[in-house]
Amino acid sequence: MIRPRRSLLFMPGSNARALEKARNLPVDGVILDLEDAVAPDAKAVARDQIAQAVAARGFGKREVLIRINALDTPWWIDDLNMAGKARPDGVLVPKISSVADLTAIADRLSDINADQSIRVWAMIETARAVLDAEGIAAASRDSEMRLAGFVFGPYDISRETRIRMKPGRAEMIPMITHCVLATRAHGLEILDGPYGDIANVDGFAAECAQGRDLGFDGKTLIHPSHIAACNAIFTPPAEEVELARKIIAAFEKPENASRGAIQLDGRMVERLHADMARRTIAIADAIAAMA
Repeated sequence: MIRPRRSLLFMPGSNARALEKARNLPVDGVILDLEDAVAPDAKAVARDQIAQAVAARGFGKREVLIRINALDTPWWIDDLNMAGKARPDGVLVPKISSVADLTAIADRLSDINADQSIRVWAMIETARAVLDAEGIAAASRDSEMRLAGFVFGPYDISRETRIRMKPGRAEMIPMITHCVLATRAHGLEILDGPYGDIANVDGFAAECAQGRDLGFDGKTLIHPSHIAACNAIFTPPAEEVELARKIIAAFEKPENASRGAIQLDGRMVERLHADMARRTIAIADAIAAMA
């Protein structure tokens, strides 16, 4: 089943008001954060508040992820133990750089008998992770890894590699496309990282459109003001959905049953376009069901 992931908003676990607000925001998903947004002395409080928020449910059709702390911190095991009991839709793990990192997460979830429905999302934030993106994605062939997809982390990559973050992200496009190809080769999803200049509405919209065109399924956000634009940009336009339905209807006609390509409104349309059309329709229908 296709699930829309146009917009996933980070919400700090140490802010009880933000956790409550997340239940009513028009996002496709929320990421309840224990990492960057939470100070070291607030980790325990954030962990307890997230556990209570997830246990209380009330997030409706929104996907609920918990971002734990990285494996090189003293907090990740307690974070993962809590997540395993709380049963969110998934766990987002920062700075996954190898299959061994994924194995450590999978082993811990197995040790605590965490429900198999809890999926793992890997944040690609290091040079090593980008270089080994295909190998990390390939680990999804082992169901015990629970791997659902990647979240591309441009700011940490920039910090580590010294590649500058500039408008248009031209310097990062080779890395982005490499990670997109790795996920698609193994049937995984991939989400774009957040946009830091909150007040730059035009810049945000441009980066959303770029991310969509580069193949991302959606974008992670750090401010609610970005939700509406993000949802609009990652929603298939009505005319695109209409064309998709026409393509499917044309290929379903008896006279076209054995044809690999047909003419439609003066254009040559192949079976591969029908496959793309089915996905467009599925996404549009899933988005409509979220309303």
